[in-house]
Amino acid sequence: MPVLLSLVVWLLATPAAASGPADACPDWPAARAEHELVALERRLAEWDDAYYRHGESPVSDDLYDQARGRFDLWRRCFPEVAPAATAEPPREGGELRHPVPQTGLAKLTDERAVRAWLARRTDAWIQPKVDGVAVTLVYEQGRLVRAISRGDGRHGQDWTAQARRIPAVPERLAAHGSPLLQGELFLRRDAHVQAEQGSAGARSAVAGLMARDTLDDTDAARIGLFVWDWPNGPAALGERLEGLAAMGFTDSTTLTHPVGALDEVRRWREAWYRGPLPFASDGVVLRQGSRPAGGQWRAEPPDWAVAWKHPPREALAEVRGVEFRVGRTGRITPLLHLVPVQLDDRVIRRVGVGSLARWRELDIRPGDQVAIVLAGLTIPRLEGVVWRGSERLAVTPPDEAAFHALSCWRPTPGCEGQFLERLAWLGGRQGLDLPGVGPGTWQALFDAGLLDGLLAWMTLDPAALVEVPGIGEARAQRLAVAFHGARERAFAAWLSALGVPPGLEAGQGASWSSLVERNEAHWLALPGVGPQRARALADFFAHPEVQRLAGRLGEAGIEGFAR
Repeated sequence: MPVLLSLVVWLLATPAAASGPADACPDWPAARAEHELVALERRLAEWDDAYYRHGESPVSDDLYDQARGRFDLWRRCFPEVAPAATAEPPREGGELRHPVPQTGLAKLTDERAVRAWLARRTDAWIQPKVDGVAVTLVYEQGRLVRAISRGDGRHGQDWTAQARRIPAVPERLAAHGSPLLQGELFLRRDAHVQAEQGSAGARSAVAGLMARDTLDDTDAARIGLFVWDWPNGPAALGERLEGLAAMGFTDSTTLTHPVGALDEVRRWREAWYRGPLPFASDGVVLRQGSRPAGGQWRAEPPDWAVAWKHPPREALAEVRGVEFRVGRTGRITPLLHLVPVQLDDRVIRRVGVGSLARWRELDIRPGDQVAIVLAGLTIPRLEGVVWRGSERLAVTPPDEAAFHALSCWRPTPGCEGQFLERLAWLGGRQGLDLPGVGPGTWQALFDAGLLDGLLAWMTLDPAALVEVPGIGEARAQRLAVAFHGARERAFAAWLSALGVPPGLEAGQGASWSSLVERNEAHWLALPGVGPQRARALADFFAHPEVQRLAGRLGEAGIEGFAR
């Protein structure tokens, strides 16, 4: 049976471990499905309460949308235990009714959906989807009389006092009339690039400012306004844009463009994703030029306006298992195995936790849901636990005291992972730099029973190597040449391959005998060697296993080790 390059791996010992991608139905019994649905419903209700009552966003839009999608999927997968449809978000008393409901937007999932939406229309327009908080502005005879937060789309909070302090919200309009406007209050940004900076809490920041009892001039100046519709305006979008420009809302005109094909939509979306904007933008909005009059709107997503969001910067991932890898120096690194999720153009199957201490702090178990981001747009990084699974399986990490810089020189039970990491270091660039030899090679040789010690490979010939599964005659010959060539490596390369602690460069000797005679005091006397390094060097050269390896290298005639 193959031995993993790790010490311990804990995977779900239930059918859920065999579940497919994140969009597949989990293989749960009905009781567990009910518990998971209740737990997620409770978490969504907490987030809704924080957002609608307190103007706070505990999680990003990406995570919220994915969690909501996960809940809908699980309800379809387990209809017999699914809770009733989620009630509308909570509202406090004293809220104002919107003159025209805030509709919200349905989200298109991919280019195929965008193409299908465009195919049914001849008058489509595109604008950036501003990442802020929605507001309804009511003007009478050109004067602002009411500002209402989105709320649940039908009712919202009275934001009139705060809106009057925001310079971007005109107290009087340049063009008189009694327009009813809907738009987004956003946090002003200087040349914000969404692909590089993400939303960085822009929505939460604006929501927090608008939730204050008083809004000072400095904070009010940080808030901008993007008007995206005029419910009681002209039927044609082009005419509405002209009217908005006359009122002074020029951003609505400059950032709204007609589109006829998917290529045009894709071009604008990419330009706004990777180019500078004065606000955070989490996607694009496609609008049909003509749409019903505001009196016919309902507080639900219409078919005449949809959103196509940018690639999520965060992914919601279910933990399938927790693996503990032991490195060459004995450091234990937890690794989470995930139900595969896509983030940008990558499929993420595993992510590191960082340290055993952090894993203990987060207490991550199989079945938990975690947030993953791409650090530098390439490396998956764990952000934290979003919510915990209903079943908390016991996970026991390795004993930290059993692993250190001088443990596991042989593949004794429990030491396989660190032993193989020592071999990977020995054959790598920092060691002997053996051509064509990597972790997979050492794993194959170990699985074949040919590596009972750190130097066992030195005596392997082509006849033994060719018997290893996956190694043919040609590769066996190349490996034999690489192994034999290691005998010609310099003494310093061999010392590094064995894993000598840092600090040897300050007083490197010409032979093993000159180094093994030094005690801690000798090492401490060298320039640049402090107490910790001195102790590590003294312990290394005095360790019985290290001395045994040195003796074997001396018997093999390796430079610097021969007596």
